[in-house]
Parts: sequence; C-alpha cells; structure tokens
Amino acid sequence: MTIDYLPLKRITAMHADEIHEAISRVVDGGWYLRGEVTERFERQYADYIGVKHCIGVANGLDALTLILRAYIIKGVLQPGDEVIVPANTFIATILAITENQLVPVLVEPDINTFQIDDRLIEQAITPRTRAVMLVHLYGRCAYTERIAQICTNHNLLLLEDNAQAHGCVWRDDSSLSTFHSSLRRTGSLGSAAAHSFYPGKNLGALGDAGAVTTNDDEVADLVRTLANYGSSRKYVFDYIGRNSRIDELQAAVLSVKLKYLDADNNRRRQIAERYIREVHNPLVVLPTPSESVYHIFPVLCQQRDRLQQYLADHGVGTAIHYPIPPHRQRCYQAWSHLSLPVTERIHAEELSLPCHQAMTRDEEDRIIDLLLRFLY
Repeated sequence: MTIDYLPLKRITAMHADEIHEAISRVVDGGWYLRGEVTERFERQYADYIGVKHCIGVANGLDALTLILRAYIIKGVLQPGDEVIVPANTFIATILAITENQLVPVLVEPDINTFQIDDRLIEQAITPRTRAVMLVHLYGRCAYTERIAQICTNHNLLLLEDNAQAHGCVWRDDSSLSTFHSSLRRTGSLGSAAAHSFYPGKNLGALGDAGAVTTNDDEVADLVRTLANYGSSRKYVFDYIGRNSRIDELQAAVLSVKLKYLDADNNRRRQIAERYIREVHNPLVVLPTPSESVYHIFPVLCQQRDRLQQYLADHGVGTAIHYPIPPHRQRCYQAWSHLSLPVTERIHAEELSLPCHQAMTRDEEDRIIDLLLRFLY
C-alpha cells in the first residue's frame, strides 16, 4: 500500500462533476475577472466566516500585505512600527510585515499548542508596538481571551493569518448559556484576516487565490482598491497599488468546495482524533486535542528524519512544516543571532502525517500500525 501525503487528485475527484460544471459555466460565459461568480463567492465566504466583507485577492501573501498597507493608509500603522508575530510560522506572515517597512517582533510558541504563547506577548510590547498578528498555524485556533485583553489594554490592532484554518472556530465559554457556548470562526476574531486558497489548503482552489475578511468598511474598500492597481474607478488611481485579483474560475471552484468544507473538516478531525487516541509511542509526541481543522497533523520526534524514512520505506508519504525557522533563513540574516529554542525544537522535530478527507480506514490503520511499531 502506498499512501500519499496529500493526494490532491483524489480530493478534487470527490466533487469533480460539480467542479467541472462550474468551470464550464465560467468558460462558456466569457467573463473571467471581477464578475458575478467572484461576487457570489465573496458573499458566501463572508457569510460563512461571519463578517461583512470578503475581498478576493491573488494569494494569501497578498492578503496579508494588503491588510497592513490598508492600515498604514488609514494612519493606524506607519513604517517602523512593531508587529508582534509568532516565531513559529510560515515565512509569508513575516514577509508581509517587512514588505510594509514594519518591524516583526518574534514571540516563541507554546510547545503544547505550537501557537504563539500568550504568556510572552506582554513582555514583548514596546512603545513602538502597534499590532499583534495571530497565525492559526496547522489549522489550530491561536486566539485566546488573554490575547484579546492584551490588545485592548495596550490599544493594539489584532490581525489574523487564517491561511491554514478555514472553518476553524473559537469557543467563547465565558458566554455560556444553559445549553451552549458562543462559537466564532477564525477570520472574524480580529480587525481583519488573511486567507489563502492554495490548492493544498482545506479550502483549496485549483491554483493560487486568497481573500481578506473584515467588518471594517474602510479597510475593505482600501484592500479592494489597492488590489486593483490602486484604482477605485477605471483609469483613476488613488494609490500605488498592485494587480491582485481572484479570477472567476478559482471563485467558481471555491464556491463548490465551500459547501463541503465543514464535512471535510469533520473527516479530518475524525482521523486526527483516532491518531491521538490510538498512537502510544514514547518516541512520537502527538498534538493535544484542540479546536482545530487539522490542515496539518504535526507530531514531534527527536529522530524525525529516521521516522520519516521509516514511513517512506513502508510507502507512507509525510511532510515537514517547516525545516528552517524564519529567523534562520538567509533572507533574514540580521536575526541569525536570535535564540528561540522552542521554535527551533519544533522545526527540528516536526513531521506531518497524512490527514485529509479522502483517506480510507485502511490507510488510517496502516499509519497507526507503523507508528506503534517504530522503535529505537
């Protein structure tokens, strides 16, 4: 048995007929950018996330970059301001900050969650701090009431990188009624959020695509204008913008797949919960149960490379997210002196197991059996 880490062909095939039909309608309709299909997806996704506005853009990095640029134009941020960001993240989060001449302040994650450690945020605040950028890494909710309170107390902007957590929720247990707690989706918890629809994401397009969600009318207008060359009216340019637009084909695909996102995420949870419940191996540290959509199922292993090779030898594909932390990348050489031991441990030991909605029970059984038999 060969088990691919993420077989996109199988995942797409689950809704192939609807996807082909949606694409054909766009092709036959003859309108390929900024049309009714994009507008429909933006409305659907805004409603799903629970916000007023969704603006489709070209990719997740552009979404992050345009959010920060919009707040600079609003005067909330200015070049040189500091943005607190998790040290353990995909580099796009940090690229967006430095591209806007803002200063990333790296804060270590909690080793139990891999998310930014909210106990360390307040000590990282300086007179130049203006924002906190949360990253819901691996599909797990990074938001906490403590982070929200810190932002309120220090008048900081709270932004979200939701590139990996489509459909994830935060449960507000403080508002418990007799029967249930309040649920809010990631992407609606801060002032604005960036989303990536890269093909491998839980809500993935068939190419690059992204979005910004927000309840801020002015930010929504600014992002849409900046993404259209800085133009709000044809051939009239208010800002130095860029070309960053989702196309009608990708919007059509995403509208189809959005209908199945919650069910797909539930299937991922079932697999993840089974891993957590059944894999008992002292060499393999599994994540703690959480509010997560398990875009990635990360385990830690001090013998990570040997575990990866062992699984490969038995036909199981895996991935590493990510082998080199941002502060060790050549593009940020000025940070090479930093000591971030928790981040460095995660990047040295993390291995991602297959966990997706197209997996079969036999594939689950095989992976669990192999993990149980992995020895010193």
